[in-house]
Amino acid sequence: MTGAEAAGRSNASSRRLGRPMAALDRLLYALFSRHADGARHDADRKQYRGTDLQVSFGVYVARVYALSWVAFAALAAAAFAVGMTVPAERVAAVAAFVHDGLPVVNRVAVGGVPRVVLAAGGAALAGALGKRATVALGSRYLGWLARSRRANVRRTLPGAVRYLHALSTGSDSPRTMLRKVADNRSAYGDTAVACRKALNKAALTGSLDEGLRIVARDTPSRDTLAPFLLKFREHADQGADELASYLRLESRMLSHRQQRAREQAEGFLELLAELFIVLLVLPALLVIVLTVMSVLSPELSAPVATPVGTATVRGLLVYGSAAFVLVVGATAAWLVGALRPPGQSLPRYRRPEGALATLRSVTTNPASATLAATPLAVAVAGLLLALAYDPVDVAVLGYATFAVPVGLVAARRARIDDAKDREIKDFVHAVSSHVSLGRPLSEAVAVVARDVDLGALDDDVADLAFNANLTTYDGDLRTAALDRFVDRVGTPLAEQTMGLVTGALEAGSDAEDVFDTLQTEVGRLYHEKKALRNAMLVYVAVGWTTALLIVGIVVAVDGYVIDGFAQLSAVGDVSTFDPNAIDPARERRRFYVVTQATMLASGWFAGMASRGRYDALLHSGLLVLVAYFVFAGVGMT
Repeated sequence: MTGAEAAGRSNASSRRLGRPMAALDRLLYALFSRHADGARHDADRKQYRGTDLQVSFGVYVARVYALSWVAFAALAAAAFAVGMTVPAERVAAVAAFVHDGLPVVNRVAVGGVPRVVLAAGGAALAGALGKRATVALGSRYLGWLARSRRANVRRTLPGAVRYLHALSTGSDSPRTMLRKVADNRSAYGDTAVACRKALNKAALTGSLDEGLRIVARDTPSRDTLAPFLLKFREHADQGADELASYLRLESRMLSHRQQRAREQAEGFLELLAELFIVLLVLPALLVIVLTVMSVLSPELSAPVATPVGTATVRGLLVYGSAAFVLVVGATAAWLVGALRPPGQSLPRYRRPEGALATLRSVTTNPASATLAATPLAVAVAGLLLALAYDPVDVAVLGYATFAVPVGLVAARRARIDDAKDREIKDFVHAVSSHVSLGRPLSEAVAVVARDVDLGALDDDVADLAFNANLTTYDGDLRTAALDRFVDRVGTPLAEQTMGLVTGALEAGSDAEDVFDTLQTEVGRLYHEKKALRNAMLVYVAVGWTTALLIVGIVVAVDGYVIDGFAQLSAVGDVSTFDPNAIDPARERRRFYVVTQATMLASGWFAGMASRGRYDALLHSGLLVLVAYFVFAGVGMT
């Protein structure tokens, strides 16, 4: 890409972000775009082609380098400030350590170096490392985006190929078939994005074959999407029958591959659960061991100067363990979400527009409940502060006040969605039986709406029956009615299945063939959803068992060990023991902090394994309340 092309693309993309962003991008491009042509960014350029960034490669690199200089300045200033405020003996000890550890340098006597010189040297080193790390992170980010798109393609391509196979039984051209996949990004994700890119390239070059070839070359999914696009191009040139036959075979092959990937993901999740248990139990055991050892090792109670005040070695280790537990919990929750078996997307809830609509949906939409629960949590936290509660209790109870109501709304919505998914399978079978008898789709839906009890889906099917029978001078509105039906149901299963009907009927496919395909698809997806739900319940049990185990261990140690060691450390004639090593109130507080951190981490892991981030709020909030109830009940808070 030439500089003029990059600048033009930069300007076009920046106009969408507003004039201030456009001006900033032009300035950064003028200052740092030369780095984009360097050999060190050749691999980044290849990674960039596999992303869907809306800015040119030159602008992206310019932004990264600008951010690296910001990181340099921030880290250098922070390091210089720390170097000037840390006690002189600490600075001297660090300088001596560095001097003695460097070969050759440790043979040269170095006199007293001014403090400001050491601080400036440390600042320069910290800034340089931060700058280098920022540039490296910018390169890594492109790789992460490419890998994320690759994973998304693997998850969505099987469904897209089945959709294309349904379309191939109609009269649509290959270009129109790809357009319908591209227009359905919510169901087919980055596969739809790839189809859109192929169509855009085809519009520029005048050849669909060339557009498919370019996307196959640039896609990060070299082993899945690239060969599919090339074979799609080849079979499309051989005629509609040949293309339909290829899509049928390809859909079967991809389904088998997806099943293998699902089994592999389940194996990774088992390993993750085992590692999670170890990493959560160890910090709690470490705190217990440190508490016991502090009686015999006074050094653990030695004061340590920190930038935020004086602390003890044991205190730093205890609170560091709590922070470690939170990091482990957040990482494990993210990994559980990332390693969910492919093809099993979680629902995404969006808050409706308007304050009144948001209020009406508070009890059924977790996104709306989040907005409503925030002021409630703030008010509860303020009340607890006014009642002189400990700040830790204020934080955890305020969190629970926010998390539990939102999680309960999400659980209620999940039960409704499960009921709809269960009924949509029966709805598809019922409609298919009437369509096979020769009835038009609108009449078949009306009969089913009148004669079949579909529980949670009754209102949605009645709305579909009404809208499917409406006609205007523009023609039949069944496509719009089906789209409205999918929006009303609002579950991933409805989106993955009923969207197939819409596109296939628009393409002129035979309705009986479409519903035969749909019956197979909806049955397979519903079975996979139930199997995944049952498999993931194991990890929910792991999270709760780990949390309750930690609560039991900590309470038992407090009840049977802490008081005994406190009495032992208070024995005045035993010089080996530090009489101030054990303070029961202080130890209980530390145990409580670590335990509550474990409750949060376990709840996040269990909730993400169950249904996603809203369930993570519910499980962590409930576990926090359980820990508070137990600790308060036994007098440990």
